[in-house]
Amino acid sequence: MLLLKNVYFIQAGIGILANAFFLIFHSFTIQQVHRLRPTDITTCHLAFVHLVMLLTTLDILSEDMFQLWNFPNELKCKLLFYLSRVTRGLSISTTCLLSIIQVITISPASFCLSRFKHKLTSYIVFAFFSFWSLNLYTNSYVIIYTVAHSNRTNLLNVSKYCSLSSMNSIIMALVLTLGLSQSGLFVGLMLLSSMYMVVCLCSHQRKSAYLHSMSISPRISPIKRATRTVLVLVSFFVIMYCLDIIISSFSTRLWRYEPVVVDIQRLVGNVYATVSPLVLISSDKRIIHLMQNVIDMATILK
Repeated sequence: MLLLKNVYFIQAGIGILANAFFLIFHSFTIQQVHRLRPTDITTCHLAFVHLVMLLTTLDILSEDMFQLWNFPNELKCKLLFYLSRVTRGLSISTTCLLSIIQVITISPASFCLSRFKHKLTSYIVFAFFSFWSLNLYTNSYVIIYTVAHSNRTNLLNVSKYCSLSSMNSIIMALVLTLGLSQSGLFVGLMLLSSMYMVVCLCSHQRKSAYLHSMSISPRISPIKRATRTVLVLVSFFVIMYCLDIIISSFSTRLWRYEPVVVDIQRLVGNVYATVSPLVLISSDKRIIHLMQNVIDMATILK
């Protein structure tokens, strides 16, 4: 259990630093350019959501951080768990939006979504507002049913300090239906957009092979590189999401606090929030160029 806790803190630390670095870098970059790329706005939003998610779950897990806040335990539980649920919903919806944006970006003029290509920025702002409103509303039940930990037996413990009180069967069915419908819709859209991107990449690969046979050196275009990055992110998210559902189902059936199961669930649930900024950083030539310049400067100073 202590080993899992240490691994989780290391994972959260890496994720917080990576998301913060990505967010700060792009915040300065966005100020210097006159035209914003839709993918930059979306990845910045994703990094911000993941940063809040990791900080929130870190507060729930850490005894020192939890006791540091000068608020009643009940209020802390409601606030932290509510933010945790909202940010998880925003993570899946923003990743879905990123995949759809990439599909629109690479689609030909004959594609039905191509008419949105020139007004993507304004549509993205509306999408963000919709996602925040949807997740704040659908997770509002957490504020009502989250309580500070007590010795009552009809509680589902979500951490060492916070629990969920039992719900009416109708309310529970409604919550599960809304949650599964929302997640199923976004995952389904991600899978469809992933299939479209795979088809586009295969078509581009055939063209590259033809150019190579004509002794023309094919270069990997920025759009192709961005498409591969989004495809990696979406695929990794779907795998981690399915694994998280399996562990969450097992944890819910126990209906008691099992520290090992809860720690494993958080570890798996936050893997995507930790890995996604690393993938985005490694695929961004601007960041790689900046890091190379820093390394070269450090070498010269030595």
